[in-house]
This record gives sequence, C-alpha cells and structure tokens, in this order.
Amino acid sequence: MAVQPIRLFGDPVLRTPAVEVTEFDRELRRLVKDLADTMLEEGGAGLAAPQIGVGLRVFAYQVDGFSGHLVNPTFDAVGEDTQDGEEGCLSIPGMTWDCRRYLNVVARGRDMYGEPIEIEGTDLLARCVQHEVDHLDGVLFVDRLDPQTRKRALKEIRQAPWFGDQPPRVKVSPHPLLGKAL
Repeated sequence: MAVQPIRLFGDPVLRTPAVEVTEFDRELRRLVKDLADTMLEEGGAGLAAPQIGVGLRVFAYQVDGFSGHLVNPTFDAVGEDTQDGEEGCLSIPGMTWDCRRYLNVVARGRDMYGEPIEIEGTDLLARCVQHEVDHLDGVLFVDRLDPQTRKRALKEIRQAPWFGDQPPRVKVSPHPLLGKAL
C-alpha cells in the first residue's frame, strides 16, 4: 500500500488551484494508486491529489459500490435540484456540517491512461464529485456553508485538537511531477 499523509485544514496546498495533468505516465498511475490506497485506509468517499500534497487535477472516489478516478475533471449539474446533507472532509477530520450541493451531476475527465471517462452521479456520488472538484480548485466545503454554519464550523475547527498544535504538514511530494514541498 502507498498510503500518504493527508494535509489538514490550514495547509496552503488546500487553497491552491491544481494544475492540469499533461503526461499520462507511470508516475500518474502511481499517484492514482496512492490516492485510492490513502482514501480507503482513511475511510473516505473521495480524495483529491492536493490533499496528499500534489497539486495536480486528479481525484479518486469510492461511493455506493462505484469506485474510480478522474484526471482533469469537470462536471455539469443535471437539472436544478439540490440536496442538503451532511458533508465531511479527510482534511478536516472528525467534523461534518450540512452542505448544499446539486443532486445530479455528469462528470467528464480522463483515466490514468488518458482515455475519456464520463460518470453520472446522484446523491452521494454527485456530492463527492462536487467536493473533490472543489478541492482541485482550491475550495473547501466549509466555503460552501451558509454564513451562520460557516462561522460555527470555523470556530469548531480552531478548537479541534489537530488544529494549530503544529504547523501544517508539509512534505516533499513522493511524486516527482512536482518534486518539491508545496
């Protein structure tokens, strides 16, 4: 297994938009495996590359029996229906808040070999796709909360035992695509 440490709220890499993947090589396949292994080890529904310190537009997911990954993903909402529901993040461990998302989406991207992929998501898979694409844009789900809930969430984050005890974890990427600390 290639489990990597997850970057926590406050780490600048989580607020930095990721760059598009241009090379579909062995290194990218290793990154996808690391994302999947780390996500499964941590019990997440999805994990974006910036969450392990790699600023590339890649995420892995496993939701309701569907698993995979998307490279350079985009998504479109299907209809205007939305859902309110509990949402959490491996970079904000142990905390969840209700967040509004589109109920249905279609995501498009590439697989680790550069082949086109399209997935249709409803409910939790739609939520996961939107959450992970947000990560790739430097957006955290707390940014999507209503103002009152966001204020409460930020207060709870500041009081979390993992917040502020030490500087954000910054590690040299194991993926030479970036090859330096972010």
